[in-house]
Amino acid sequence: MPRISGVDVPKEKRIEAALTYIYGIGKTTSRKILEEAGVNPDVRAGNLSETEVASIRKIIDSRVKVEGELRKEIAMNVKRYMDLGTYRGLRHRKGLPVRGQRTHTNARTRKGPRRILGRKK
Repeated sequence: MPRISGVDVPKEKRIEAALTYIYGIGKTTSRKILEEAGVNPDVRAGNLSETEVASIRKIIDSRVKVEGELRKEIAMNVKRYMDLGTYRGLRHRKGLPVRGQRTHTNARTRKGPRRILGRKK
C-alpha cells in the first residue's frame, strides 16, 4: 500500500482513483499529476514501482496543497469571515447554510435534528 502525503492509498484500485483518497486531489488533478509524472493511470496502485511513487510524491509535494495544509487554509478562511462579521461568517457562526439555501423546510444537516416546540399533555 503506497503512502503518499501521509495517506495510505488503496493498492487494489487504479492509481487514478487511488490518488483521490488524498484530501484536496480530485479526478482532474489526479490525471494531471499522473500525466506529468509519466505514469499510466490504468496501473493498480500496488503495482507501481518505487521510482513512479517517488515521482508522484515529488509532484504532489511541490505543486498541490493537500491534507493538513489545505484543511488549515480552509479553516483560516472561515475564521476570517467570522472575525470580519460578514454575512457568510455569521451563517458559519450560527451553524446555518452559507450558500443561500432555503431553511424553512430543509437544511436539517446544518441545523441538526428538529426541536419540538409544543409539548403533549
